[in-house]
Amino acid sequence: MMTQRLALVTGGAGGIGTAICRQLAADGRRIVSTCVDPEAENIEAWVEALRSDGIEADWVQCDVSDHDACVRMAETVQERFGTVDILVNVAGITSDGFLHKMSADSWQKVIDINLSGVFNVTHQFVAGMRQQGFGRVVNISSVNGQSGQFGQTNYSAAKAGMHGFTMALAKEGAPKGVTANTVSPGYVKTSMTDAMPDKVREAIVSQIPAGDMGRPEDIARAVSFLTADEASYINGANLPVNGALFCSF
Repeated sequence: MMTQRLALVTGGAGGIGTAICRQLAADGRRIVSTCVDPEAENIEAWVEALRSDGIEADWVQCDVSDHDACVRMAETVQERFGTVDILVNVAGITSDGFLHKMSADSWQKVIDINLSGVFNVTHQFVAGMRQQGFGRVVNISSVNGQSGQFGQTNYSAAKAGMHGFTMALAKEGAPKGVTANTVSPGYVKTSMTDAMPDKVREAIVSQIPAGDMGRPEDIARAVSFLTADEASYINGANLPVNGALFCSF
């Protein structure tokens, strides 16, 4: 039986984030999600939906691209919920375009949220994890951080940088019982991919050896594996969950 540890999931109300929260709750974890705009994200309804299924969940407001906001968020989490044992960095955006047409703003906002956001949030909790001798950090990257993608120089750079961050943090944390790992999803069935034109979605699926997109639960199971108390020797890894779309050592 796992210890009931506190898990903070950034962007937990999204499709993949929700599946992660539900899986971690099934593992016996208490769940807190961040959100940027409570009304736009309908976060109270999200919490109530989880609670109606018997899941102990709550939320805190935070823009992960703002370091000062993350400091305040961490103080709120500590005061209201206690010490964070598990951190899953899910929050992210896209702002696609070919590099020769990409604005500096499109580049910067993706880097600020997808990469700097990982630093801003993790920075608040890693010292406490080291002090208590236990911590699990999982960063949700992307297959496009491994393989690159047309129109996503900003996103691919941020997601690749995320795993560089993971590897360095793993080396720093290992002597103190803190692990840091990456999960790199391929294409997953979410509201975002459902909104794609049929021809675009069919073209993507045709390139996936598994014959279909993944499901949010596939990513959640990988996170569950990496955040288990028993997973203390898995550190600095990048776990691909992509249906063999991209394979490498």
